Amino acid sequence: MVASANLNVMMKTARRAGRALLKDFGEVENLQVSKKGPGDFVSRADRNAETIIRDALIEARPTYGFLGEEGGEIEGEDPTRRWIVDPLDGTTNFLHGMPHWAVSIALEHKGQIVAGVIYDPCKDELFFAEKGEGAWMNESRIRVSGRSRLSESVFGAGLPPDGGKYLPEMFRDMGKLLPACSGMRRNGAASLDLAWVAAGRFDGYWEYNLKPWDIAAGIIIAKEAGAFVEPLIDGTNLLNDGHVLAGAEPIFETFAKTLRSAAK
Repeated sequence: MVASANLNVMMKTARRAGRALLKDFGEVENLQVSKKGPGDFVSRADRNAETIIRDALIEARPTYGFLGEEGGEIEGEDPTRRWIVDPLDGTTNFLHGMPHWAVSIALEHKGQIVAGVIYDPCKDELFFAEKGEGAWMNESRIRVSGRSRLSESVFGAGLPPDGGKYLPEMFRDMGKLLPACSGMRRNGAASLDLAWVAAGRFDGYWEYNLKPWDIAAGIIIAKEAGAFVEPLIDGTNLLNDGHVLAGAEPIFETFAKTLRSAAK
């Protein structure tokens, strides 16, 4: 794939931030044994990664807006274009020394996500897509799985981190889906869950109440790989409300019907 100038900037920036985080990740194991723990250290690593990303993107495209998990929103001179960034998706995994977390960068144009990059530094897997150009992982084009039966399918999901809002809904959904499918995984990084749908590792994924930076890049990567991505709750906005339902085309109708019937 011949990437655009914007996508090249995004990939280069994601790798740079990922290298910095990977270096910090090497310190987390040592900090686990301290009385204070690694919490403050990880928070600084997260903020530092966002600074690396923000500075690089603004330098490359000074007129674009910027929305980041840590630093909030910066309005750009160009109101039609905005970067949406999660510098460290999977912070709890990172905090506990679990090698499953990612850097996520998306580009929004006139309210539509037109490019996305998700970088998993621990596995050196770079997922990326541009609108109309397909989805890729490193040098290989990726596609959703071809499984069409729930009984053969494995799904990713996210549980509310504080056990609060939408936990009853998740338990309800799981009660409906788990008896019918091959299994469910809760890996703790929404961006990678969507990337794994794109790569055919998950047949589908759903979660409630996510933020734009959690899912923006994953939405376009999954769509460009052939997934259907819709609001989980009818009448909501996918990016702003964050209730996401994604699945491979062959399984999507059955998957969506199962979850939505659970709500009735």
